[in-house]
Amino acid sequence: MRRSRPLSGGSIAAVWWAELVDGREVVVKDGSTPAELEAEGLAALAAAGAPVPEVLAVDGSVLVLEYLSGPRGDRRELGRALARLHRTTGARFGWHRDNVIGPLPQANPPTDDWPTFLGEARLRPYLDDLPRDLATRLGAALEQGRVAEVAEHDVVPSLVHGDLWSGNVLADRWLLDPAVHHADREIDLAMLELFGSVGTALRAGYEEEWTLDTGWQQRLPLLQLPPLLVHVRLFGASYLSGVAARLDTLGW
Repeated sequence: MRRSRPLSGGSIAAVWWAELVDGREVVVKDGSTPAELEAEGLAALAAAGAPVPEVLAVDGSVLVLEYLSGPRGDRRELGRALARLHRTTGARFGWHRDNVIGPLPQANPPTDDWPTFLGEARLRPYLDDLPRDLATRLGAALEQGRVAEVAEHDVVPSLVHGDLWSGNVLADRWLLDPAVHHADREIDLAMLELFGSVGTALRAGYEEEWTLDTGWQQRLPLLQLPPLLVHVRLFGASYLSGVAARLDTLGW
């Protein structure tokens, strides 16, 4: 290695730019979770045709990636690429093993139907993080089948990025830091709208490739609950108002 410098933006891992002796520029990440999980996710996205950095090396918690630079991309084309990614499907919802979302474990039990996976793997595990009133409201929606009623539509197990917020989209061109699994494709768009913005150009490009199912607007607040619950666990009470607002919108 000839030289290196820290990069900004890494909230769960130390990140450096480095120049190797052969002149290549790379990004080195050292986090608290097995780097092979991120490498596997990037490989899955790449195999589906998504724009991601090339994985150069993996060693324990250390990941070495291709350094990406260049002008900002076309968000319409990014929308098309995301829709093409979602057209890569699996036999069941979930993944072949558990992985992580940020620093947290992410359970991915193979499941035959989407509402069950959403409820049991993405909502119920976080009930204990909520104050009693919110936990009671969400728990009742799970027990009484209201989550399933909203979530149910013609869902296929799409390969999703799984942690798609604006900080994981580099220069409107590349996808970073995935938490891959098979899910309702709408969950990627819901999270991007929650922590960033889908925007008209990206949505137009997406719909050119694959039109969203009728009723996606009504499902949006439900699909924004999983990332909000993750943030409650990670960052605390400041995200509870977001949970309450989605429950209010859903009438729960």
